[in-house]
Amino acid sequence: MLKTELVVPSDLRFLKVVEYWLLESLQLVVDQDIDWSGVESRLRLVMVEVYSNVVRHAHHEQPELPVLIRIELEGHHLSLEVWDQGEGFQLDQYAAPAPGDFQEGGYGWLILHRIMDRVEYKLRVGGDRNCLKLVKDLAITPV
Repeated sequence: MLKTELVVPSDLRFLKVVEYWLLESLQLVVDQDIDWSGVESRLRLVMVEVYSNVVRHAHHEQPELPVLIRIELEGHHLSLEVWDQGEGFQLDQYAAPAPGDFQEGGYGWLILHRIMDRVEYKLRVGGDRNCLKLVKDLAITPV
């Protein structure tokens, strides 16, 4: 079992730190029967997408606002939480890009739902923070 957390500034220069912390922490404890190369590449994509969106959109590149990232791995069950202090993402205003629309952004939510088993987003938890919770069973389906 693994439970750990990291608090980093809202600064894209810390993206490699966040990636390294997440992947190396998990690799230390993940079961040997898991295809780590497949897991690693997809979790890296998820973390890059989530952290960069918090920095650019939620915190509007205000490095003084911290980002809290928690991971918990119990057996093959991964739970990843990302906490921010931004205004929040309004799910009811999200429109997924249509196939054939080659727009620049808007694919992150789709990526998260495609890779992870469960995606939950809660606005204003405790009054001032938002929480994105991502869950994945690393053993059942390829990540």
